[in-house]
Amino acid sequence: MKEENYIVFDQYLQNEMTLTEKIAFEKQLSEEPEVAADFQNFKEVQAQLENKFTVDAERNAFKENVKSIARTHFKPNKKVIKLKPWLYLVAASVVLLLGLFVFNANSNPNFEDYNHFETAHFVERGHETTSLKQAEEAYNAKDYLRAIPIFESILKQNKTAEIQYFYGISLLQTNKIQEAEGVFNGLKLGSSVFKNKALWGLALIQLKQKEFKVCKDILLTIPSDDENYEQVQDLLNKLD
Repeated sequence: MKEENYIVFDQYLQNEMTLTEKIAFEKQLSEEPEVAADFQNFKEVQAQLENKFTVDAERNAFKENVKSIARTHFKPNKKVIKLKPWLYLVAASVVLLLGLFVFNANSNPNFEDYNHFETAHFVERGHETTSLKQAEEAYNAKDYLRAIPIFESILKQNKTAEIQYFYGISLLQTNKIQEAEGVFNGLKLGSSVFKNKALWGLALIQLKQKEFKVCKDILLTIPSDDENYEQVQDLLNKLD
């Protein structure tokens, strides 16, 4: 998580932005996958903090300390706040404190620990088309917002399981959860080599949303002879 962003994230979640600032921030989330991913991680930290601080007095005191730092050192802006070099110590200290609480608060696995999908190699498999090459390059560069419309265009002409799978991953990476679920659910009902990969994708969707029981239930449906079963078993062990 980038230290210079977390105050803005907190302002958004606490509904402390003006309407103009909120619209600008949401536009930034839709256009910048890295910021969107950082924001998702920040929300997960907040959720874990809620689990840690079961005593309201402690939780409120901690939040007041964070807000005090924000009021003292930061001013609201339409864009993500950039800290002056000497202020990084302030942000880093709070982030470190958050990290220590999270480390001790919850032993559940984190989505980012397993967010390592394979790269795409469409062209190497004989599909020599401009669109496929563009989709491959955008996806492998993690430019998912650019890859999504290319995948959608390809799927109108050639609805292969392979393209659907990488399209589903791109949707997941940009937090289009319902759309990603729809794609993976369709693949899991088929008989292609991407069936078990789709189950893994569905499990990670649940992990990302902290739905640990549902995640475990999905993982248990993946057969032990799956080529990636080692990571399935690893995640199952951490969910126990």
